[in-house]
Amino acid sequence: MKEYRYGIVGGGMAAHAAVQGIREVDEHSPIGVFCQETVPPYRRPALSKDLWKGDEYDSAFLDEVGENTNLHLGERIASIDPRQHRIVNAQGEEYGYEKLLLVTGGRVRRLPFDDRHVQYYRTVQDYNTLREHTGQGKEFLVIGGGFIGSEIAAALAMNDENVTVAFPERGIGGKIFPEELSVWLNDYFRQKGVTVQSGVQVTGTEEKDGRMEVYTSHPHTLRADYIVAGIGIDPDTLLAEEAGMEVDNGVIVDEFLRTTATDVYAAGDVAAFRHSALGMRIRVEHEDNALTMGRLAGKNMALHHNGKNAGAYTHQPMFYSDLFDLGYEAVGQLDARLETVVDWEEPYQKGIIYYLSDDRVRGVLLWNVWEKVDDARALIAHPGPFTAGKLKEWRLEM
Repeated sequence: MKEYRYGIVGGGMAAHAAVQGIREVDEHSPIGVFCQETVPPYRRPALSKDLWKGDEYDSAFLDEVGENTNLHLGERIASIDPRQHRIVNAQGEEYGYEKLLLVTGGRVRRLPFDDRHVQYYRTVQDYNTLREHTGQGKEFLVIGGGFIGSEIAAALAMNDENVTVAFPERGIGGKIFPEELSVWLNDYFRQKGVTVQSGVQVTGTEEKDGRMEVYTSHPHTLRADYIVAGIGIDPDTLLAEEAGMEVDNGVIVDEFLRTTATDVYAAGDVAAFRHSALGMRIRVEHEDNALTMGRLAGKNMALHHNGKNAGAYTHQPMFYSDLFDLGYEAVGQLDARLETVVDWEEPYQKGIIYYLSDDRVRGVLLWNVWEKVDDARALIAHPGPFTAGKLKEWRLEM
C-alpha cells in the first residue's frame, strides 16, 4: 500500500493551490493528488472566458505540481476511512495518508427530464466537445441565464454562432442583479445577436429529423441543433457524508479548514466555511476562493505536524465575469432579494451596486469599475449601521 504524508482528493485549482501551500512549509514529503479527470489541473474560468477570446488552449492549464508529488489522473476515490487514515479507489486499491484534503468540487445540476440530448458544461472536456460543434452554422440553445449560462451564450455569440439563451427568470442574472439591470441585460444580449427567451422553463427535448425540439413552459416550441446547459452545481459531498463528516450544503469546516473528521481538511467549491465579515456560513464557487483557501489548507496541513497553523481563513473571496464588452468584479453576498442601492456613473455602463441587510452592507457589485475590491471588502466588514442615504456619503469612488 502506497503511503503519502499528504493526500488530496480532487484535481482542480484548489488542489493545485494546496500543493503550493504544502511546499511553502514542507519541501520534500510525498503528496498524492487523486483526480477523477484525465487531465492535469486547469483554470476553470478559462473554459467560459479566455479560450473563447483567442487564448491558446494550453494557457488554461496550471504549472506542473512538482517533484515528489504524484498526480493520479483518471483515478476515482470511492471511500475514505478517517480512523485508519486510508482512502480506497474504485478498483479497491488502498492508499495511506497522514493528512487528507477534500477538494471534490461540485457535480453539475441536472435538468428534471430525459436529458440525453443536453450537454452540461463544467469540465475542459465539455469545452472541447462544445468547440467541436462550432463553426458549422449550427443553432445553439443555452439553458440557463445565470453565471455560467450567460458566459457561454456570450462566448458563442462572440464567435459568430447562432445562439438562443432560455431561462426561467425575468432577466439575465436575475437571481443576483437588481431587476432593472437584469432586464436591461436581456436587451444588451439581443443587440449582440443573442435570441433571449426569458421567463421560459425548459421541460423536455426530442430529436426530430436531425434537430432538437425543445419543449417549454410556454405554448411555443424552440428548435436547435445543439443544446448546452449551465445551471449550476451541487457540492460533491458524497465521500464526506459516507465517512461520517458533518455536511450542510457543503463539507463543514472550521476556521482552519478542518472537517469534523480528524486530520481531514476541505477547501474550494465543496467547503462550507464561516464568513467572518458576513457572520454566516457560506460556500463560494469561484477562482479566488479556490486558490486562497486551497493554499491555506495546504499550509495548515503541513504546519499541523508541529502543532501550528498558518492562520484562520478570514479572506473575503471575490468573483468576476465578462459579458461581451462588459465586465464586473464582486464581493460578498449578491442576492437580488436584498435591498440594493444603485450608484451609476453612467447607467448600465459603469457603476456600483450595494446590497444591504439589517443595516449592513452584505455585498458589492463593481460594474465596469476596477481596482476597488479591497475597498468593497472593507465596507462589508464595517459594522454600520448603513442606510441608503448614509451609504451614499460613504460611496466608493469610481
